[in-house]
Amino acid sequence: MTREDLLSKPVKDLKINGSTTLKELMEQFSESGGFTSAKLGTAYSILDKIFKEENTTFLSFPADIISTGTRGLINEMVKRKLVDVIITTNGTLDHDIARTFMNYYCGTFDYSDRELKHLSINRLGNVFVPDESYGEIIEAKVQPILDELYLKKKEWGGAELLAEFGSRLNDESSILYNASKNGIPIYVPGMTDGSFGSQLWSFYERNRDFKINLLQDEHELSDIIFDARKTGALMIGGGISKHHTIWWNQFRGGLEYAVYLTTAQEYDGSLSGAKLEEAISWKKMREDADFVNVYGDATSLLPLLIGPFL
Repeated sequence: MTREDLLSKPVKDLKINGSTTLKELMEQFSESGGFTSAKLGTAYSILDKIFKEENTTFLSFPADIISTGTRGLINEMVKRKLVDVIITTNGTLDHDIARTFMNYYCGTFDYSDRELKHLSINRLGNVFVPDESYGEIIEAKVQPILDELYLKKKEWGGAELLAEFGSRLNDESSILYNASKNGIPIYVPGMTDGSFGSQLWSFYERNRDFKINLLQDEHELSDIIFDARKTGALMIGGGISKHHTIWWNQFRGGLEYAVYLTTAQEYDGSLSGAKLEEAISWKKMREDADFVNVYGDATSLLPLLIGPFL
């Protein structure tokens, strides 16, 4: 690039007031020069392409944000069919089912965990989860549905099972419910982890011919990948949900578009900290892909980023 090319876009001051919309803020961020605001502006422009063009859009995220109010934002994206495929972790099922029927509570990072244990309160960051709002309610709701589904057939694909669960929750606040209603598959490659996974294990102990066919999920994902004209992904956090998203996209030469929100750093070689640039070497991102890595807490950044599309 020439010097003129590099100096073609002046930094512009933000001009905001009480009536500034989130869309206007994102557009200003794209011209703000630095630092995370500029990255958010880039992420907004990439998502605008993902949502408007003919893409198969993946959404991946970890479970912890579903214990927070961010659940409502993810749910709204599902309601509006902004995404086509969800890849997440087992805890998402736990928190979504539990919060459909019970409350979690605003807490603090600093309260004594020894005291919380004696009060039968679990701490998830600064969210307080009473015992009755987690394992007990999940068992009470999951086991009767498993009894019902077992009578229907003995073997289920993971996403197939979750669609059936979602259809029975009948609550607009539930991600599982709206995903089932809108035909958006939810894939959980680590389905036996967490409370929902323990319920599957417990049911299996009593019904040894009950099976979850996770390879059926992989077959479905392969069909989605090979049928896609283009693929884009909004990936929140790392771990297995991020990896499964980029892993499957390598079989079609990589993602065309990607936005990655993370708090992890790359110094330890973890996938969570790995920039999307690293995925190019693994053929999981295309060399000419439009992508950005944004560093920060998704519970703060995601509302700014997604708000203009809602």
